[in-house]
Amino acid sequence: MTRRKPLVAEARNYLVTTVAQAKEITQTWLAEIELGKVVGLGLPEVDDRYHIWRIPLLPATGGSKIGEVVIDAYTTEILLEKTTRPEMLEARLLKKDESQLTKKRRDLTYPVSPLRNTIGLGDSAELIDEMPAASVDLVFTSPPYFNARPEYSDYEEYEQYLFKMRQVIKRTHRVLNEGRFFVINCAPVLLRRASRNESSKRIAVPFDLHRIFVEEGYDFIDDIIWMKPEGAGWATGRGRRFAADRNPLQYKTVPVTEYVLVYRKRTDLLIDWHIRNHPDKEALAASKVGDDYERTNVWRINPKTNSEHPAAFPLELAQKVIHYYSFKGDVVLDPFAGSGTVGAAAAKTGRRFVLFDVNPDYVKLMRREVHRWLGHAAHNVLCLHCPPTVGLEQPHLPIENE
Repeated sequence: MTRRKPLVAEARNYLVTTVAQAKEITQTWLAEIELGKVVGLGLPEVDDRYHIWRIPLLPATGGSKIGEVVIDAYTTEILLEKTTRPEMLEARLLKKDESQLTKKRRDLTYPVSPLRNTIGLGDSAELIDEMPAASVDLVFTSPPYFNARPEYSDYEEYEQYLFKMRQVIKRTHRVLNEGRFFVINCAPVLLRRASRNESSKRIAVPFDLHRIFVEEGYDFIDDIIWMKPEGAGWATGRGRRFAADRNPLQYKTVPVTEYVLVYRKRTDLLIDWHIRNHPDKEALAASKVGDDYERTNVWRINPKTNSEHPAAFPLELAQKVIHYYSFKGDVVLDPFAGSGTVGAAAAKTGRRFVLFDVNPDYVKLMRREVHRWLGHAAHNVLCLHCPPTVGLEQPHLPIENE
């Protein structure tokens, strides 16, 4: 008897593995939006490049395709940003003018987040799920380097690491305001060889993360190169062998750069819309960037910090990103906050912050440092799943706002 070859969906360990399951999820959603009796289904197809199911939507009375539902094959979640909007389906069923729907988009009011400065202890994906939708104006983070240091990274398999990053990127899409930016600091990582008979491996993390961002509803905007001083990369040991022997094929460069990748939540709103519709014209004017801005995508910044965190990035880097991609008064989220550099930079530049980390030691460090960032206002910081900041006052003066 010939053994059945597993389906692609089964081999990938998807939760949605069959056409029947994809149809059932879609029909439930159509019933919820009260279109179950007027919209029919075409043949669902699995797209294993993006780990999604695509289900064509047709008029129940027959006719050509009027839209589609997109389902996350791993989680069974309907990806609303990639699924045809209910009002668009209704317009196509009734043969209404779709341009009116687009015109209504221009009548949107500028969203002002109600969030206050927040520090949270726990898994960032779960904490993000607790946040209101469209409550964040900028995300800037530097996630843990995969397999960098045993005390810093908990990911044994690279695919596990990428899955975790996807969960955070996906969930952040819901809380990030439309057309706003997600900026991530990342770099390739070196996996040292286990023995002299094996080769070391370098994993191109930024390029794998790029694919995830595009699949999760973000547009790629910029690739900024953070350049450190020469000699900063010698700690990796890369390039020493070639420097000693100079034999061909042994050549390896010493890494002195990291990527700062800039993405924008996919939208049909132009950047100018946010500027024209900003409700606080004084904050808008105060947010103007000075003449000393970076003119190229190569930023030369010394990596030196005074942080107790093993992989902290410099305050200057965080300040630049916050200056260029947010307004004063905005909310900046860092889902992998570490020692809280993004919080310090947000406070210094007149923004609010939301800082999450799974490590209680780093959360305690942030709760202590917040007194230096905010002074007496630190008592108003919301602490999620951790004690309040009261009693952790620092004798230092607060960071002076600009």
